[in-house]
Amino acid sequence: MPLKTKYLPLTLTICLTAACSVDNATEDGARQPQILTKNTFRDLNGNGKKDLYEDTSKPIEQRVDDILSRLSLDQKVNLVMGTGMNTDDYTNPDSKVPGAAGYTYALNELGIASIVLADGPAGLRISPSRKGDPNSYFATAFPIGTLLASTWDTDMLTTIGQSMGEEVKEYGVDILLAPGMNIHRNPRGGRNFEYYSEDPVLSGKSAAAMVNGIESNGVGATIKHYVANNQETNRFLVDTIASERALREIYLRGFEIAVKDSQPWGIMSSYNKLNGSYTPQSENILTQVLRDEWDFQGLVMTDWFAGDDAVAQMNAGNDLIMPGTPKDTEQLAAGLESGQLDEKTLDRNLQRILKVILQSPSYAGYPYSNKPDLNAHAHTARQAAAEGAVLLKNTGGALPLAKAVNKVAVFGNTSYDFISGGAGSGDVNEAYTVSLVDGLQTAGYHIDSKLASTYEQFLATEKARQPKKENFFQLLPPIVEMPLAGEALATQAAEADIALITLGRNSGEFQDRPVEGDFTLTAGEQRLIADVSSAFHAQNKQVVVILNVGNVLEIASWRDQVDAILLPWQGGQEAGNAIADVLTGKVNPSGKLPTTMPVHYRDVPSSDNFPGVETSDKTVSGIGGFAVGKPSRVDYEEGIFVGYRYYDTFNVEPAYEFGYGLSYTQFEYGSTTVSSTTFEDSISVSVTVTNNGKVAGKEVVQVYLSAPEGQLKKPVRELKGFAKTRLLAPAESQQLTFTLKVKELASFDESRSSWVADKGIYKIDIGASSRDIRQTVTFELPDERIAESNLTDL
Repeated sequence: MPLKTKYLPLTLTICLTAACSVDNATEDGARQPQILTKNTFRDLNGNGKKDLYEDTSKPIEQRVDDILSRLSLDQKVNLVMGTGMNTDDYTNPDSKVPGAAGYTYALNELGIASIVLADGPAGLRISPSRKGDPNSYFATAFPIGTLLASTWDTDMLTTIGQSMGEEVKEYGVDILLAPGMNIHRNPRGGRNFEYYSEDPVLSGKSAAAMVNGIESNGVGATIKHYVANNQETNRFLVDTIASERALREIYLRGFEIAVKDSQPWGIMSSYNKLNGSYTPQSENILTQVLRDEWDFQGLVMTDWFAGDDAVAQMNAGNDLIMPGTPKDTEQLAAGLESGQLDEKTLDRNLQRILKVILQSPSYAGYPYSNKPDLNAHAHTARQAAAEGAVLLKNTGGALPLAKAVNKVAVFGNTSYDFISGGAGSGDVNEAYTVSLVDGLQTAGYHIDSKLASTYEQFLATEKARQPKKENFFQLLPPIVEMPLAGEALATQAAEADIALITLGRNSGEFQDRPVEGDFTLTAGEQRLIADVSSAFHAQNKQVVVILNVGNVLEIASWRDQVDAILLPWQGGQEAGNAIADVLTGKVNPSGKLPTTMPVHYRDVPSSDNFPGVETSDKTVSGIGGFAVGKPSRVDYEEGIFVGYRYYDTFNVEPAYEFGYGLSYTQFEYGSTTVSSTTFEDSISVSVTVTNNGKVAGKEVVQVYLSAPEGQLKKPVRELKGFAKTRLLAPAESQQLTFTLKVKELASFDESRSSWVADKGIYKIDIGASSRDIRQTVTFELPDERIAESNLTDL
């Protein structure tokens, strides 16, 4: 008997509340949600008695089983598929939360409402306006993931997560589709700004802290995109070819840490294939690794319109298909009829979906206010943006700005039109963005008004000439830098006390960054730096460059022309204020690079194979109205030698190394002790850090391990731990202690499907970056140790 689906032109729904809406299909096949209050049907029937599944005193497993026993096969199929998403403007004005990315299916007969899923990594993405409603529904634009990782402060990330989670809950959302935590394999990656680092330990610890903060509000987080989704080019169609060792040590490791340290409600599988199979259709990745090895307890959902086989997704352990299409229903119906899909498999996946639904605010009928504390969250965003700013260069004490500095000449389009965060689903609809000039003026500086007026007029004219965006995801070409007249520039140099130049970059979904004019500077930007530096240096005045970017760019060819370089990334809506805090010395910069800045793009270990090669001339389009591209393949030929593991091991000089960042003070590392010279079950190392400068500051202490090679080629050192000191006054000290267990010593041996720690002498390097090692201690592992064995072959 064929399944009855919900894809009729219209399904009649009795609606007595404003929360109820019609369930139908959009033109692209994605279903729109039904939103019901939890008790609608019980109230309609006049039956006040609770069923077992409604009794919160009962174990959740019993409640889930009770629900399953009541569901028809039709309902089960509908429940493993999500609903909702209008791809024209990324909003659904009739939904419970306009602008939300999707919903689960409503079990109307049981009075179980849909739960709401919304983007994204830099803050809640919902529509700021609603049809017929004069109120605004802005969310806080927090700093991008790369900046948050630059804080190296997990307490800070937990605080950010707590603020995000409060907005999620108070705007009626149940699950935030964040954080993103793919690896910065290549600086051209279009969504690198959403992700944390090139290193899995920093990524994993950062994501876990964020998840714990979000979920402290009783809402869910979803780490993504699992796994090896490190590019945007042909992202629906690319086949990532990677060795098992590279997967285990680099690309899976961060997810493993995040799962074990935070147990998120959800994980989102990625678009790409991995070694020939779509990740949402890989039982090895989704069940054997994620659940059997790591003990993940939450639900797995697809990325929107990912994969090509709904039956394979169900069998693999991808519980929820988003956003659900008629094609998915047809495939599941055929699979059930043919026996390729067992109803018990649906039940297994539904158990995980229902557990999440039953703990959601929507199920509990939480009376969300639509009034989160945006003022408090803006303060938190400002603090984080300042803490994550990385001071790359500071010659002649250019920063902090001297007390004598009053009038500032501000150059660069982005100084006036600041980029708060990246584009696409990682963007946020915030109420405002504080630009650099706004922040400086608030801090009491006088901005060259004639120069500012010229820039504002130029930007207004150029924006009027730009084409209209064809779709939500499109990035318009950046406006070229305004040419500067020599005579006017000389006057500005004579009148101003210092020059600030901001260079901006934006990126987002569906396209990776080009090398020319994006990773490298444009001709206009090069001319801007040269002309401003020449004019101001002729007056013995300093020039500071500010990089309002989402990921790294080429810097070595022009850095000698300027006195200071500050990398505040994309700092969210309070970015301008945060930068002013750092420039003035109100905040001492303590950010450290979470990813290496290369001298040349050709130095990047993946430069020869990113983003891969096309394997077919046939263009594939129309996947959910999104994908346009050709099947392709990308080979991770560099293996485990990603980022600093490559540069440091093979002596390739970077522009600025992993973990690098300057301060307005200096720190001394001393009094280093190790708990034992022989490893048993674990080993601890302690170091005392002292601020021996003249101003208060924080220091990021990084712990690297050098392991004996044995039969495997190993990096010269790998990050194994990190911590940030409290704010240390001059002459104040703090002792930090780090503990390593056998898993941290081990490398993955493919021949044995095991994590193996080789016997021999190990070295712990404690430093301020991967190349600025301050203290070293050693210990011995007398015999080979197997940390984990008999793992899944990938």
